Amino acid sequence: MRVLGIDYGEKRLGIALSDPLGLMAHPLTFISKNKTVEADARAIKHIIEEYSEVEKIVVGLPKTMKGEIGQAAQKVLAFVAALKGFFPQEIITWDERLTTASVTKTLIKADVSREKRRQNVDKLAAAVMLQSYLDRRR
Repeated sequence: MRVLGIDYGEKRLGIALSDPLGLMAHPLTFISKNKTVEADARAIKHIIEEYSEVEKIVVGLPKTMKGEIGQAAQKVLAFVAALKGFFPQEIITWDERLTTASVTKTLIKADVSREKRRQNVDKLAAAVMLQSYLDRRR
């Protein structure tokens, strides 16, 4: 069973996908956010159709450091509620505190250029979040 991971950002949606056994998360791509959720859903649906057997969608929920639902998390919850009207797959949220910051810090330490960081940080953050979910599920 494949699981699709989404890291919701202000400008981009990072996309990761598990292997067919649902054990390992792999960074896949990013989607530049559109003006409507419908357009974002079409882009996500295209990815799901390309990679068969996606049975679940996990969206990162950026809780505050105290574990509370702040403004960013409220935007994600609204996005998830809207997505549920477009997909038959179960859509859940998963705590993703600091994944983007952690990935960015790692890329900076690895001396990755700013341009390459921008191209990769969203999908890598999605993969870190999705791997956390997959590990916990086991």
